[in-house]
Amino acid sequence: MSKQPVASLSLDLDNQWSYMKTHGDEGWESYPTYLPLLVPRVIEALRDANLRITFFIVGQDAALEKNHAALRMITDAGHEVGNHSFRHEPWLHLYSEAELDREIEDAEVAIETATGKRPNCFRGPGFSLSRTVLKVLTKRGYVCDASTFPTFLGPLARMYYFMTSKLDKAELEQRDQLFGKMQDGLRPLKPYRIQTEVGSLIEIPVTTMPVLKIPIHVSYLLYLSVFAPWLAKLYFRFALAMCKLTGVQLSLLLHPLDFMGCDDNIPEMAFFPAMNLTVSRKLKFLRYVFRTLNQQFTIVPMQEHAKAIAEQAKAVPMKHPKAIALP
Repeated sequence: MSKQPVASLSLDLDNQWSYMKTHGDEGWESYPTYLPLLVPRVIEALRDANLRITFFIVGQDAALEKNHAALRMITDAGHEVGNHSFRHEPWLHLYSEAELDREIEDAEVAIETATGKRPNCFRGPGFSLSRTVLKVLTKRGYVCDASTFPTFLGPLARMYYFMTSKLDKAELEQRDQLFGKMQDGLRPLKPYRIQTEVGSLIEIPVTTMPVLKIPIHVSYLLYLSVFAPWLAKLYFRFALAMCKLTGVQLSLLLHPLDFMGCDDNIPEMAFFPAMNLTVSRKLKFLRYVFRTLNQQFTIVPMQEHAKAIAEQAKAVPMKHPKAIALP
């Protein structure tokens, strides 16, 4: 393997309906999908950059025949699949153990049926996580979880989301931990092994800026590029330099709307930051991001990243869920 530091790149494959559901928009129950448009575009961009990544797939999408051809393209192109829950409800901390076991199993079955591969990594929708989630994942033999988002800005992101939504009081209370809490900024940035009562698994946090704990994933970079593309690039390069300086193993996050723009004519997604940019402008910026990553890191899917971390067993700290303030 290259002497460059190992890093992972993943995409949360949230679909049109899942954004609408979380946002409180009408019409999500018909499961509108942009996956047949989106997935080939993402696969082409990754192929051009010679990158293999992890796609965290929602089980409900994998259960629908209309999405099967697009989802099969992911594994046919050599990419990895992860579990992003079945119903994409960012309040998994309210589920019982039995409900979580069914939720994760249903997603596993649907994803394997659609893609031919069983997921072994998990990311909770809206970074939803609990001790019970980790226990269920460990019992089911998962290699890693990637649901922690160490930033102090989660409540601000939630406030923006709520301000643009049509959610009623009960729905707002249900989503009161969407994008995390202020104290999540105290969580570790470096990967670690997390101990549950039935075993352990590797936790790979979504990387934020070392020390400052402000987001660096591509949606934030694109939003910054709306105002000053040069500043977004400088911010990204500084973040990568800080990761290397502090020894943080980078795990960078992508979203579907990083690859979609105003010319795709999906008005339901207009609330999302940077959706006033065209597809060509976003893809140009993504090419810059991918080129920069390839110059400085060896990019691998999440399971390979977790394996590389596990091989450094003595250097990987063991933590209990209480230590990272999980409900």
